[in-house]
Amino acid sequence: MKKPSIMTIIIIICLLIIGLYAMGEVNYFSSKISIERNVEAPTIVIPSIGVQEKINNVSLSQGVFHELDSYNPDSGDVLIFGHRTLQGSPFLRLNDVHIGDSFMLEWPGIGELHYKVVDSFIVPASYELNAQEGGKNVYLITCDPIGSTENRLIVKGELTDTQPINTEIIKNNPQESYGLFLTALFLVFGLIFSFFYPKDNRGYILATVLIITLVLVFFCIFPIPSEIIYEKIILLNGG
Repeated sequence: MKKPSIMTIIIIICLLIIGLYAMGEVNYFSSKISIERNVEAPTIVIPSIGVQEKINNVSLSQGVFHELDSYNPDSGDVLIFGHRTLQGSPFLRLNDVHIGDSFMLEWPGIGELHYKVVDSFIVPASYELNAQEGGKNVYLITCDPIGSTENRLIVKGELTDTQPINTEIIKNNPQESYGLFLTALFLVFGLIFSFFYPKDNRGYILATVLIITLVLVFFCIFPIPSEIIYEKIILLNGG
């Protein structure tokens, strides 16, 4: 096998970058399994955009995040954050939530809380939204536009009704198999690309694809804190 050509080296670098993004997503979906199986965690349900996810109070990198400086629904306003790009993108379509739409929080120890969207607006990233003690609102917050952190899209929901909690809160991660799916997808496309690559350098591409796939499999089985991988991705993006 000949020494790798300049083009082969460039392609290997591109595969490594793609692999890093894939590692982040695979690790994210695998690490979320423990969060989704925590029946004591609250759940957010937004029917109009197909969101049904557990809420964590650890990190935005673990999915939908409850801002600790805000309140629980029985004490005041609630601030909830979610990504629109990578890390599962739970709030990818938050811009499709309109005034008059309904969403729900299932909050253990409090109940099933129903909200009506009363406002939707975009503000600079520097905007400070202060939760009010005794308030009855929920603010769903994400970045805007997609792929940028320049602004924040905020959807405001007003409490309309509280009922006994639904005993069928999601116990299993509905995205449980996404990590394995992304791993298989990377492997299949990598093998196809390797097959059509010039024979004299094909081995380098194939080896790169297989090594990255093995790393992806590792993260499927042994996920690490998502922040560790996404810190590398942020650096790669110049952040």
